[in-house]
Amino acid sequence: MKTITANRLVDGDVVWLGHNGEWVEFVEAAWVLGSDEDMTKALDFAKAGEEKQYVLGTYAIDLELKDGHLQPKSLKERIRAQGPTTRLDLGKQAERHLRSA
Repeated sequence: MKTITANRLVDGDVVWLGHNGEWVEFVEAAWVLGSDEDMTKALDFAKAGEEKQYVLGTYAIDLELKDGHLQPKSLKERIRAQGPTTRLDLGKQAERHLRSA
């Protein structure tokens, strides 16, 4: 499984490509690319996002299901998805905690 990630230019936040070319703030909402056709469409959306100067640095990452949750496979991408490893009260990990409380 793969998806496309980037940084949003307006605030530098890490985002992932959602369906129909929208950029989402949580990896769980990302478009999971299961075929070469999906990857081609996703890369076209990503290129358009860069051309419109909405995102920068688009690239594909590997995903996995772990404990029933979609997450990036590599440690680097998990850190980008969650936030700082030294302060769990910051970043997207803190936002998730507030939303579930």
